[in-house]
Amino acid sequence: MLTRTTPRESHLLGLSPHGFHRVVYYEWGASENPNVVVCVHGVGRNARDFDVLAETLAPTHRVLAVDMPGRGNSDWLADPNDYVFPVYLSTLTALVARSGAETVSWVGTSMGGLLGIVMAAQPRSPVARLVVNDVGPVIEPVAVARIADYFGKDPTFASFAEIERYLREISAPFGPLSDAQWTYLTQTNVRQRADGRWGLAYDPGIAVPFRQQAAPPALWQVWDAIKCPTLVVRGAQSDMLLRATVDEMAARGPRPRVLEIEGVGHAPMFLTPDQVDPVVAFLRESMLS
Repeated sequence: MLTRTTPRESHLLGLSPHGFHRVVYYEWGASENPNVVVCVHGVGRNARDFDVLAETLAPTHRVLAVDMPGRGNSDWLADPNDYVFPVYLSTLTALVARSGAETVSWVGTSMGGLLGIVMAAQPRSPVARLVVNDVGPVIEPVAVARIADYFGKDPTFASFAEIERYLREISAPFGPLSDAQWTYLTQTNVRQRADGRWGLAYDPGIAVPFRQQAAPPALWQVWDAIKCPTLVVRGAQSDMLLRATVDEMAARGPRPRVLEIEGVGHAPMFLTPDQVDPVVAFLRESMLS
C-alpha cells in the first residue's frame, strides 16, 4: 500500500441552482488542529489523489480533501449545467467554513488550482498560502482538446485489469509511476457497478459545461490580485502549463516559487518524495517562528 492510514470521511451540504447536494470530504490529522490545508483535485479526478500528500502533512496539519460535486462519493448534480465554477466556489466556501479555521492553506491540481487562484485573489480571502499544481492564468487549447477526447465518456470494462490499462493510457502524462502507484490511482478512481463491470467514479455529465465552453480567457488580472505566498508546481513536459506562462507567473502577482518536475506532464500526482516533500516544506514554513 502507498499509505498507512485511512482518512476520516465526512460530508456537508452544497447548494446549486437546482437544490442541495451531498459533498463528501476526507480528513487527516488532529481535528482540533488550526493549521488547515484544503486540497482540491483536477476536473475528472477526486479527493483520494491527495492521500500520500495528506498523510505526510498529518503530523503538523489538519488536511481536508474534497470530492467535488459529481466525483468520487459526492452526489451527482440534478442538472449537468450546474457543474460550473460558481457552484464549485460555493462548495469550497462551505468547506472552509466547516473547517472552523480563520485562514487555510490550499493545494489545487489543475481545476483545483484554478479554483485556488480565484479564491486567493478575492478581498479578505481566507487562503493564506497557495500551491498551484500544473495550471495557470493561460489555459492551453492543445491540452483542453486532449482532455476533451476522453473526458466525460462513460466506458465500462469487464475487469479491474482492463480499466487500469485504460487509465494508464489516458493518464500517461502523470509520468513514470510504479505498478503499485498505478493500481492505487485506479482503485481510488473507479467503481464496480451492479452488473459487475468497472467504470469511472464520476458523473459523465461533468463534461457538459466543459464541452460547451471555449478555452477561458487569460486570468492575469486575477493572478495579479493574489498576495499570499505561492508555490507553482509544473510537470516539465506539461501541455497545460507552458514554461513561458510559468516564467510570467513568477514575475508578477504573488511572484511565486516554482518547482518543475522532470519526466512528468499534466499533472504531477504527489506520490513520490521529489513531489511531496517540497510542498510539505512550503506549507510548514508558515509554522516557523
